[in-house]
Amino acid sequence: MLAGITFMIAAQTDSLFAADAESRATLRFGTMDASVDVFKKGATLFTDRTYTLAECPKELEGLAFLRHSITNSRATVLQSGLLTVLTPDPEIEGAASIAVELEREGFERVDDIGDFQLFGKNAIDRVRIYRKKVEAGTRLDYGKWCVLVGFAPESRPSAPGEKVNSETLYNGIEIESDPRDRTNMAAYGEEPLPVPYLENRPEVIPVDVGRQLFVDDFLISETSLTRSWHKAEKDPRSPVLKPETPLERGEKSGNSPMAAPFSGGVWYDGSDKLFKAWYCAGWFDGTAYATSADGIVWTRPGLDVEPGTNRVVPAEGIRDSAAVIMDPDASHGGDRFKMLVWGRPKGGLLHTSADGIHWSSGTFWGATGDRSTIFYNPFRKVWVYSIRSNWSRRSREYAESPDFLKGAGLKNRVRWLRADNLDIPADRHFYAFPDREGPIKKPALYNFDAVAYESLMLGAFTIMTGPENNFCAEEGLPKMTELHLGFSRDGFHWSRPGDRTPFIPGAKKAGTWDRSYLHSNAAICLVMDDELWFYYTGFAGDPARKGKGFDITKNGMYANASMGIARLRRDGFASMDATTKSGALETRTIRFSGKHLFVNVDAPNGKLTAEIVDADDKAIEPFTTDNCIPVTGDKTKTELRWQGATDLAALSGKPVRLRFSLNNGSLYSFWISADASGKSGGYLAGGSPGNATLRDE
Repeated sequence: MLAGITFMIAAQTDSLFAADAESRATLRFGTMDASVDVFKKGATLFTDRTYTLAECPKELEGLAFLRHSITNSRATVLQSGLLTVLTPDPEIEGAASIAVELEREGFERVDDIGDFQLFGKNAIDRVRIYRKKVEAGTRLDYGKWCVLVGFAPESRPSAPGEKVNSETLYNGIEIESDPRDRTNMAAYGEEPLPVPYLENRPEVIPVDVGRQLFVDDFLISETSLTRSWHKAEKDPRSPVLKPETPLERGEKSGNSPMAAPFSGGVWYDGSDKLFKAWYCAGWFDGTAYATSADGIVWTRPGLDVEPGTNRVVPAEGIRDSAAVIMDPDASHGGDRFKMLVWGRPKGGLLHTSADGIHWSSGTFWGATGDRSTIFYNPFRKVWVYSIRSNWSRRSREYAESPDFLKGAGLKNRVRWLRADNLDIPADRHFYAFPDREGPIKKPALYNFDAVAYESLMLGAFTIMTGPENNFCAEEGLPKMTELHLGFSRDGFHWSRPGDRTPFIPGAKKAGTWDRSYLHSNAAICLVMDDELWFYYTGFAGDPARKGKGFDITKNGMYANASMGIARLRRDGFASMDATTKSGALETRTIRFSGKHLFVNVDAPNGKLTAEIVDADDKAIEPFTTDNCIPVTGDKTKTELRWQGATDLAALSGKPVRLRFSLNNGSLYSFWISADASGKSGGYLAGGSPGNATLRDE
């Protein structure tokens, strides 16, 4: 998916500047405007600047270099070899150098050549030479500013349809090792961003991992059923965590009261059978920890990190949001917990922990906005850094790494997500301030969290439609953000429902605990038997703390935040419905290795049957509609059986299609289990009581 140019870098282990063709490394460019030129005095260095090369050491003269934007150079290494990078000397005050990032990645400075004036006459534009042998598969994404040199003069455009390091996912979707294709965001205007796998679906879709949901048309060949979208219902017991302790009330700091995740994380840990929450205890203060036996009543344990409190990570300066992930692929003896804490003035810090209480010292990550978060994509086994940016109002950038800490440089970040023209703008009156008029605000993507749920990635889009900070600060009332959902089958491209009313809305009324400024938690939801529980943050605000006399740490717009729960049927995001008139749904061609077909269906006054057909559209005996034993009732897990067959073992590994027939009911999902227990093998978001791990196995 990365369009660009393939070219050769001169590289040899015993001599940096040798031109031995057999040892040259190959890269694929990540931008279309990049080009190759000869490194010599007078050469134009960048595509978006008129700067020309002022000095040229004899060791570099005549070599090829990559001309690209001064703010970004992007490529993927196809063949290993030494890579040469020029960037300003980091010891010169004010220089826009990436030297620290290069050294973190193992590049070494070539001191025997020394620095030289790349362009202009200013000291900040003198450069040093760095080098490293880069391995095939490495993704290079450098910001302002650097120059790559040492290329052979030969170059060729990528062949049409050529795939590099292609990767086939668990569901048959084929991507390149770098799945990012957002190089020209302006081309999409305000329209919803494309989802390529919905246009070019695999010929055969493997369905061995998790429950298969109908949140898009990926699995559907044809249907006469109607899709309905469903919203979560707020639990009347909310809030289940609110500011009560001196730390949470800000008695010492003076900061606004808060006891809520603000991403943070609410997980069920099957290793000790406890619900665990990492949350903000006091606005702009440190990260605290609480536990629960039932997910409703929470205990704040006294800990040794800061005696007398339940704090696990003290604030460093002004602490903003944090995100905590329970790693499904970490061993129990290793660092099972990962955390990002974003604060001022240092920015983002990455921490790891074996117990969720004692955390490593922070590893700095690249420059980001203040509401950045992290999540883990277990389907591809990569850590994703969800970066707050402003390239389209409030929006997101994306970076990924298979190693949590080694990805801290965010070197492969790209533009990624934003609100679109289907998002509903604010009314003439502000949602949070019904008595005051203001300008209509275009919706913006304020935050984004994601987690693996069953066979796909579930995303929480925090959409902002209310006024900006200055208006809220004047009134001491929270901003208007509400929670929406999206779904992804590759972890990068996201489809969102056509119904853009909030999945969890703000109450919008004075005196309510979740009046506005709603936020998801990093785990998004937990599986609680037949339901999904969504733990979320809501702010009540405090009009008594308003105006310029209260800075951002104490202003009422960030006051009185608590944690509540909203509930939804398991798999209940979308259903395929039939009235008293029967309808049908036929899947695309699928392949499975399991033996038992299970469904999630609500048909107390109707019935569901199915048949299995082959490539010639013929029903496979005995799996016909006539032999199918109808399913009735409201059941989130029930097996669909046929007379004359004990299981589906005879069809294992064969390409088939399922043809469901439904009367007066709703179908939410299907899956094919390895045994009669109905375990799906999929992911359980933030976990589930009765499961030792984050998978249904």
